[in-house]
Amino acid sequence: MSLQPIAEIELPEHHGSGGFDHAAVHGRLGRLYVAHTANSALDVIDCVSHTYRGSIAGLPAVAGALVCEEQDLVFTSNRAENTVGIFPVDREAELVKVKVGSKPNGLAYDPDCGVLIAANVGEPARPGSFSISVVDVGARTMMADIPVPGRTRWSVFDTETGRFYVNIADSPQIVVVESAKPDRVAHIFEVAAAGPHGLDLDAATKRLFCACDDRTLAALDCRSGREIARAHLAGAPDVIFFNRERRHLYVASGDPGVVEVFETDKLHLVQTVQTGPGAHTIGFDQLRNTVYAFLPDTHRALVFRDDG
Repeated sequence: MSLQPIAEIELPEHHGSGGFDHAAVHGRLGRLYVAHTANSALDVIDCVSHTYRGSIAGLPAVAGALVCEEQDLVFTSNRAENTVGIFPVDREAELVKVKVGSKPNGLAYDPDCGVLIAANVGEPARPGSFSISVVDVGARTMMADIPVPGRTRWSVFDTETGRFYVNIADSPQIVVVESAKPDRVAHIFEVAAAGPHGLDLDAATKRLFCACDDRTLAALDCRSGREIARAHLAGAPDVIFFNRERRHLYVASGDPGVVEVFETDKLHLVQTVQTGPGAHTIGFDQLRNTVYAFLPDTHRALVFRDDG
């Protein structure tokens, strides 16, 4: 078996609707930041002691969290006010908000160029509201707002190629934005499955892992978009993370409430771990090989260690 339960963490009760959303880890400092959407806050977890440290408030309907360890920065996507938040680790009082497009969600960052993108889910009833906002982090301003053909999902950045990849739910595709020319879509990869959602990258093998609403997990060549392999999922997925050391991919599905573990060489399922109803989001600590599953019904986090 791969994932072994090692701890449970009590988190604050929900003050509104929405539960939890995306999470990010600062490995060197041992901090996990999870978007507690229901509380418009980031909850902070100590990844060494597996305890709750506190919450960072004032982030309306926060949906995404991202950490840049090289620069000790934390980013948030604040869906209810159409902003991204930027603050240094342990100095949240210095939070700066930058206006972006409609309902920001997925975040990705190029630390060399200081370029952050926010994938905006938009509003289905408002044509043209789907976009990717490009933020100059140093200047704390939005540089561009790139229209895309449909609702965005998650996004990742490839440091080797300088490319941002963003999932589009419908029509199903992955759009590519180059950090050097961040004012346009450079390439479009068609995805042969409905509703691309979770997204992560194996830079060593040049593969994108794309988890789709129709319960398809696909591995694509990140240079051409060609599908290399696919697998079936237990439910409609949300968050996925790739473990470089174990060469495992973790896929969370809120219904039926599981985390599935795939070995990535051939995309074979090796383990299914029960979590709980609605547990669609996870966090991953690459340094410690630990996975956090967030349970909205009981406002807890389950902690698992990947023993390989």
